Amino acid sequence: MDSAPARGDTGLNAEGTILVTDDVDQPTRLSREFILDTAIGLIDREGLTKLTMRRLGAACGVEAMALYRYVHSRGDLLTGVVNHIVDRLYTDQLAARRQEDGWQDFLIRLGHGVRRIAIEHPEVFPLVATEAPEAPWVRPPLRSLRWMETFLETLISYGFSDDAAVAAYRTYTTFLVGQLLLEVSARGVALSPDEAVLDEAPRPDTSLADYPNLRRLQPMLAEDHSSDEFEDAMEAQLDRIETWLN
Repeated sequence: MDSAPARGDTGLNAEGTILVTDDVDQPTRLSREFILDTAIGLIDREGLTKLTMRRLGAACGVEAMALYRYVHSRGDLLTGVVNHIVDRLYTDQLAARRQEDGWQDFLIRLGHGVRRIAIEHPEVFPLVATEAPEAPWVRPPLRSLRWMETFLETLISYGFSDDAAVAAYRTYTTFLVGQLLLEVSARGVALSPDEAVLDEAPRPDTSLADYPNLRRLQPMLAEDHSSDEFEDAMEAQLDRIETWLN
């Protein structure tokens, strides 16, 4: 009788699906979803620049070549990571939505859902905000066609005209991207590969000796009010959007 595969060994079941053994020698089904979840965890722990197919394969318990059955390239992997996170947001928000709660509640819940992505996955969020969406007129971070359709359909169901719904979509997504990219940048996340390279260069002199106002106000400037600023900006956006209903 054939022995069970050791940790990290792979085999095929009757359906041809790759099986991977875990720590207790129970086979784990290797799938695109499993790979994407593992990639997200790896990025969260080690950073986007550390994500390689070899590292990901090791984290999945397989050789890197086994991954290519499910992800065709690193670019396909990153696109999959972005779509996977956005799809989870869609599922969570759709499950929580109740028509009687109103459009303000919909936008508030959605905004906090997107911010949770930025906080929990700060290394991934710049990809969510900047990777090319499904169509040039689809705006990140609500970057899929079904997200855009659901957003517009929801506002129209609350009495928004077509013009008002489109204006709200543009304003709201601009607010989310700008506010949250600033927040993850303040946490030290590189927003582009060029910025990541620059971070390795020697830091310039940051002495404040010649800047009395900056020296005096530096403690205040360094305070983190991200959560309050997000709430205030969200409220201002809702107030602005509400005027389009009148």
